[in-house]
Amino acid sequence: MKFPKKIRAYCPRCKTHTEHSVSIYKHGQRRTLAEGQRRYLRKQEGYGSKRKPEQKRLAKVNKRITLRITCSQCSYKRHILNLRLKKVELVEVSR
Repeated sequence: MKFPKKIRAYCPRCKTHTEHSVSIYKHGQRRTLAEGQRRYLRKQEGYGSKRKPEQKRLAKVNKRITLRITCSQCSYKRHILNLRLKKVELVEVSR
């Protein structure tokens, strides 16, 4: 799906429609010292099998893609469009 690099959208901080730049959101690296991650690694250790079976085949063929929009006036960032898409392409719109 092709999506424009710049859109006009409502900014809750400016309380008006402004120009927003669009980028594809990528999550950061997980923290290894977080309690849930420590618990997960502790349960994975040992001589037995893994705590969850390894997936043989994938149920879904495409990933959920989140777009991050940034206001050009106040640089307020928010996420939009959590869709299942195989491919997202950001394109320059000529008028």
